[in-house]
Amino acid sequence: MAFPLQGPKLPKLPFSVLIIISILGRSLHASEPPLTLDHYAPTCPGVFEIIKKEMECEVLSDPRNAALIVRLHFHDCFVQGCDGSVLLDDTITLQGEKKASASINSLGGFKIIDRIKNKIESECPGIVSCADILTIAARDAVLLVGEPYWDVPVGRKDSKTASFELAESNIPTADESLLSIITKFLYQGLSVTDLVALSGAHTIGTARCASFRARIYGDFETTSDRSPVSETHLNSLKSMCPATGGGDNNISAMDYVTPNLFDNSFYHLLLKGDGLLNSDQELYSSMLGLETKNLVIKYAHDPVAFFQQFSYSMVKMGNITNPDSFVNGEIRTDCRFINA
Repeated sequence: MAFPLQGPKLPKLPFSVLIIISILGRSLHASEPPLTLDHYAPTCPGVFEIIKKEMECEVLSDPRNAALIVRLHFHDCFVQGCDGSVLLDDTITLQGEKKASASINSLGGFKIIDRIKNKIESECPGIVSCADILTIAARDAVLLVGEPYWDVPVGRKDSKTASFELAESNIPTADESLLSIITKFLYQGLSVTDLVALSGAHTIGTARCASFRARIYGDFETTSDRSPVSETHLNSLKSMCPATGGGDNNISAMDYVTPNLFDNSFYHLLLKGDGLLNSDQELYSSMLGLETKNLVIKYAHDPVAFFQQFSYSMVKMGNITNPDSFVNGEIRTDCRFINA
């Protein structure tokens, strides 16, 4: 498995280095996390069932909650590893990650994690980390809106720190180039295959007009197959997301065919050229994306292959750890604040 280097900003790798890393298929990092499937068996055996029941209630009340939790997990793991740092609120002595440009208007689900944490604390006080709760909840979120299932290794501790700077630099954004996003994934020890599979999470969830305005008034018509369905969808997007004059917070499903079902429809949209975000469509349309294009085609035609790779890549991403948290971390009583 692969784990992130701790330290300053994400390095800018030249294209030649990216090619070398991709060919070698080597991780940038080497250590293994002390995570196991039965970590809570002797201390909080009901933790998985508690999280499952709470997530069932949340997703039943609003299917969009599934995407919120999955996205929250992604953002957590790409900053300092999966250590619950994304859940921390700002305080006088700590600047959290929630107000970073890639997070401030795109993250939600914090209250869901709060409710799950409170339930677990009443059953097993001081035992289960917020980082583990978020990782397990992300798995359950996917399962509750479709497939697949995977076992979640646990035993993470919660970080006592957060990094606004890394949240600004490490998290991919909607308008980034394919090579830039590949660089950010490689930095985390995640491969091009992981990138394409994990991008499939966009089969659920929504995006803000501000994130796709440039796309729908830019090259959408160039990449689209211009079918009547695509034309109607583009016109609908433009009506709710004007080129100028506001509407930044208006939202649209990233998969307009099956927005609340976790399936491989996302990849079919990329084949049609109808990806909502530039960063997604580049997986198929970029001239530099031969490997990503072939993977998009594969997952569009083989949903089982997509589910298998997505499961593997989610475990791999979930195992990105903050080594410092295992030495200096804690089990937070409140996921929003470091223990007093």
